[in-house]
Amino acid sequence: MSDYEWDNKIEYLRNTRDLYYNDDYLEFLVKSVWKITQQVNIVDYGCGYGYLGLKLLPLLPEGSTYTGIDRGTELINTAREIFARQPFTTNFIVADVETLAIDRKYDLAVCHALLLHLSDAKKLLDKMINCVKDEGMVICFEPHWIANMSNYSLQGYNQSQVIRLGILQKLFEQDTKSNGKDGNIGIKIPEFLSELGLTNVQCRVSDKVNFLDPNAEPQKRQQLYNSLREEGIGGFPGEESKFIRNLMNRGLTESESQNQYEAEYLFSKIFSEDSVLTYAPNMKISFGTVKR
Repeated sequence: MSDYEWDNKIEYLRNTRDLYYNDDYLEFLVKSVWKITQQVNIVDYGCGYGYLGLKLLPLLPEGSTYTGIDRGTELINTAREIFARQPFTTNFIVADVETLAIDRKYDLAVCHALLLHLSDAKKLLDKMINCVKDEGMVICFEPHWIANMSNYSLQGYNQSQVIRLGILQKLFEQDTKSNGKDGNIGIKIPEFLSELGLTNVQCRVSDKVNFLDPNAEPQKRQQLYNSLREEGIGGFPGEESKFIRNLMNRGLTESESQNQYEAEYLFSKIFSEDSVLTYAPNMKISFGTVKR
């Protein structure tokens, strides 16, 4: 088993990515917002198993290429296997994106759910900018956790019973102060791109809303329920005292920690295949143009 965490989460990644985007919205971005009409060379930082390549390449002009970089050997091996069956020109590199030097030869530099895991996201953004040609673009698909957490509806319950927004907001902010990693980075990337000199900086929001419909076809409903569970929705919080102690170590009061435990415990008990749940991940898609 690999000692790199994400090498051991390939099935989780494959089972949960479809919660985030509608294909027609990605097509809208490519054709109507980014207006990509000529073939492009893409580099994907922290590519995983090549998710963005699988989504974007069929929408891009013929002849576009995709290079994926990730430190996970198993992730890259999986990507190579997947794309061996695809009609696209691809290249995959096992390397740490934070240290790898890349030539300035790409039209697009992209990343997906990468920057939230880094303690210095602006440094990585600067590397992405530096590998892109003049008039190229940097595009970042990143989460905004507090917006994510505000986008739940579970039939029969007030949202405040299962999602404690104030407590979570404080927790996310405390975590960022302690380690620099920011689950709300999606909403901040436009600031960073502008500070780093990009032009035409914009931010869009994914329109994907997942609805666990009691009247849906059973197989589709089961698949969505399993994906939501794997994403951690309604997950059991674990042993109470350990959970509370952990949150207190992360900066919450004992009362806040207790309230958060009770909310997560309730959610874990009531969320089932028979639940009626609406959930929008609220992924932010930020981009800008490189001008030199």
